[in-house]
Amino acid sequence: MTVVKTWRTVIVDDEPLARQTLRLLLAREEDFTVVAECGHGAEAIDAVRREHPDVLLLDVQMPEVDGFEVLRQLTPITVPVVIFVTAFDRYALRAFEQHALDYLLKPFSDERFADVVARTRTRLHERGFAAMASRLTALLAEKGPEPRQLVIRDGGRTIVIPFDDIVWIEAEDYCARLHLRNRTVLVRDSLRALADSLNRVGFVRVHRSAIANVACIRELVPLASGDQRLTLVDGTMLKVSRTHRAGVVKALEHQSAP
Repeated sequence: MTVVKTWRTVIVDDEPLARQTLRLLLAREEDFTVVAECGHGAEAIDAVRREHPDVLLLDVQMPEVDGFEVLRQLTPITVPVVIFVTAFDRYALRAFEQHALDYLLKPFSDERFADVVARTRTRLHERGFAAMASRLTALLAEKGPEPRQLVIRDGGRTIVIPFDDIVWIEAEDYCARLHLRNRTVLVRDSLRALADSLNRVGFVRVHRSAIANVACIRELVPLASGDQRLTLVDGTMLKVSRTHRAGVVKALEHQSAP
């Protein structure tokens, strides 16, 4: 018998009819299970922290605590895949700035909802592969010497890239672009997942959208704004945010230590 993986889902909307519509549509999908329905934002925050869902169908405009405030109250590790559901298209840009996977504009068709479910299913599987890769990397680090290459599953292919070939990495939408010494590679992996894999092997986060190979940093200079700017071996200049400044300095000191 085949066991179907079910994705835990929380529905948040202050309109009971809207919650019912989403619940009935998800009932057609055997791999999605609604574990909580919430009528306001504060209840949603509690539900996400309690249920640890994989998916959050989140209304934007709600009294007192809106959908954006719900996300602000959650820690990054607890934020599931987010799909905003609203009758107002003016929130679309802000929703994607909050890294929402999709934006369902009411009223929507069954076909549109099916498209969103398909995209969500793909993202959840990608997250699963990334999590397994991170766990495997951690296990190998415990069992033997640190690896000297990055192994990435990208669709049906496996990419093997020596760490020394990577100069820096930048976030690009929901993917990451690896800037190598002689080319670039776009992979369907988040910058956060890559940072978790690389921070022990000579790489450092320089701001929210970039990771640098410490061995490729040639210069670090202060800016009038209080930030810093580093120059890499390929001539790329990256701003170092104040949040990550101490980490960059510590990484450089460790690199130069005998």
